[in-house]
Amino acid sequence: MKTLSILLAASLVAVVFVLVLGLVAMARGGEFNRNYGNKLMRARVALQGLAVMLFLLLVLTASQGS
Repeated sequence: MKTLSILLAASLVAVVFVLVLGLVAMARGGEFNRNYGNKLMRARVALQGLAVMLFLLLVLTASQGS
């Protein structure tokens, strides 16, 4: 369960990082945003999906342990 908690925390940090990077790129505009803006938002959605799955797995294993 500790491993799942660490993986969940890491995925949440990754989501925040990609979200902030995408927002900064969108706010600044330019070539970087044109090349990577859509890819960053897709990565954010994928990482959020991973975080939700890890959270559900953590809750499921915690409820079965008690």
